[in-house]
Amino acid sequence: MAEFPPVPLTLEGSHVLHQFFRFDWKAWRGCAPGEREKVVAGFTALVKSLERSTEGRTHSALFSEVGHKGDLILVHFRDSLEALNQIELDLAQTALYDFLTPTHSYVSVVELGLYESTRKTYETAAAKGFEQHSAEWNAEVAESLKRGAEAMRPRLFPSVPDAKYLCFYPMDRKRGEQVNWYTVPFPERQRMMHEHGMIGRRYGDQVRQIITGSIGYDDWEWGVDLFADDPVVFKKLIYEMRFDEVSAVYALFGQFFIAVRLPIEKLESWLQGNLHGSEA
Repeated sequence: MAEFPPVPLTLEGSHVLHQFFRFDWKAWRGCAPGEREKVVAGFTALVKSLERSTEGRTHSALFSEVGHKGDLILVHFRDSLEALNQIELDLAQTALYDFLTPTHSYVSVVELGLYESTRKTYETAAAKGFEQHSAEWNAEVAESLKRGAEAMRPRLFPSVPDAKYLCFYPMDRKRGEQVNWYTVPFPERQRMMHEHGMIGRRYGDQVRQIITGSIGYDDWEWGVDLFADDPVVFKKLIYEMRFDEVSAVYALFGQFFIAVRLPIEKLESWLQGNLHGSEA
């Protein structure tokens, strides 16, 4: 494997936009009640139209952010960057947008890392006598990726999971003088990623994880979305992964954002200071 290209193959799917907003409560309280209803109705109608894809997937969702970093989070999964950009433009045309101040955003694309199948693909191409990066080699790789994309399509183009809580954070792999993930030989990285992934699998019945790649898209290398009905599982999963070699030695983490799912039909109640609407 030392003779093979060091870069693992990846599969890409939905483009993803996270939008983080602070809400201007003072300006909202100064808005006349009748005007508020119009503002809410217009925003609600737009978000409802964004929420479902033609295939029935939930590909936009609203969350109420916990903590001082902001008030609302919108998460969008789309098939192109243009579609994400159009969402930004559509939201900016609503009256409610005048009360929203963007505090952060994150652009990425759903990514499946293929350390295991990369090795098999490279070994198969080499066994056939193909020279690296030759037309024959590239065709073998392309065919492998095509098969993988067809098999993994539900994971590449997911719905926003129907879970109560969201945890999002960006991360990098270290590139320091003494510890540099990108200089570690492929077989070692493959071994570590396999062991790292096994931890996540043990939590598969409690949390849904969606990894997005952001190299060339945003300031970090990956974004991680965790969705669960019990927020404590975020702590347990991430804490356990801290002891894993990949995280303990090679991981750098950005800010963490945590939020509660806010069905769009409950936005009006949220704007009145009631997270759960009539259930509270």
